[in-house]
Amino acid sequence: MVERKWYSVEKMHCGCQVMIFLALTLVIYGCIEPFSPPEVNNTERFLVVDGFLNVGSDTSRITLRNTQNTNDDTRPITEGGARISAEAESGETYNFEEKGEGVYVLPPVNFNMTTKYRLHIRRSNGSEYFSEYVSVTKTPPIDSLTYKLDTDRNAMLIYVNTHDPANNTRFYRWRFEETFEYRTAYFSGLVRDPETESIISRRDNINTCWNTLESKDIKLGSTIKLSEDIIKDLPVNIIDISTNKLFFKYSILVRQYALSREAFEYWTDLAKTTQGTGSLFDPQPSQVTGNIKNAGDPKELVFGYFSAVNEEKQRIFLSPALGRFPTCIAPDTLEPADAYKSYGVLLNSLIDAAGRTFILSSSEECADCRSQGGTTTRPSFWK
Repeated sequence: MVERKWYSVEKMHCGCQVMIFLALTLVIYGCIEPFSPPEVNNTERFLVVDGFLNVGSDTSRITLRNTQNTNDDTRPITEGGARISAEAESGETYNFEEKGEGVYVLPPVNFNMTTKYRLHIRRSNGSEYFSEYVSVTKTPPIDSLTYKLDTDRNAMLIYVNTHDPANNTRFYRWRFEETFEYRTAYFSGLVRDPETESIISRRDNINTCWNTLESKDIKLGSTIKLSEDIIKDLPVNIIDISTNKLFFKYSILVRQYALSREAFEYWTDLAKTTQGTGSLFDPQPSQVTGNIKNAGDPKELVFGYFSAVNEEKQRIFLSPALGRFPTCIAPDTLEPADAYKSYGVLLNSLIDAAGRTFILSSSEECADCRSQGGTTTRPSFWK
């Protein structure tokens, strides 16, 4: 009797737990209501200015875009037809040239490093925008780029090292471009010839490609709380081994910029807004505007921060053979006539014991590296 009574109490306890859980679930679910603030669905567009005046030996590049609400999944709207110039406080004017897709460039110029500069934009609708005058910031060279395998993360970490012996920089920003070689599971040695309506040997190699990706996150560093202006082993990129970027050959070009305190605060706020919205406890989206204003309407929202700085860069190559060779399902075996009419990528031919010829065929993903976004053109810097 004692054992049966204990079992009954335990069962009642479990039943209460289930009922309490269901009640809490209903209460929590009932409290959740869709929330879409006006800023998210706002259809009004504002100017976004991305770029800086490169006072070093490289080309300056400014890109004009328009904002989109977070529910808009279309491509960013670029703006052409504008006139852009960099104006020195000492009177010189340097005009940018439009290159299309909202991009404006200025070839390298022997700039006066002791004066201040501002950005002047005149849009096609006649609206004019000016940045504040900014002083030139001098970027120290990158000392080294290093890397280390993190087995816990199953990733390769890329680090940057730099220093300013004069202790004048203190605020840094980095961007990078990563390029990696990759290959398909199968080699395509045949191609259809529409002129002769036959299958012939392929002359181009679509088995090996290179893909280049630009950094998306905002990478910042500061030594303001340190006695020396030294950045040591600051991670700028994490390469997941499962991406297979490191299986054949990988290269990363890191670009370094010195920032003023005001520019650093702008990029810090922007990073919090764009990179820290993963949960309820992260910083929530807010308006982050920079130092560019509409001359006729100072209250108009304009996004972007104009700086005058030289760019320092360094590239390294890695060939650690980490990851795995790409694999695919077995190719199809087709008769030549069927292979010519098929939509697959043709691999090679084979002859069976009876002397009959067959053609092997596979998908683009398995036999054409271009289908994965890369190009068969070998980069000029590739070793």
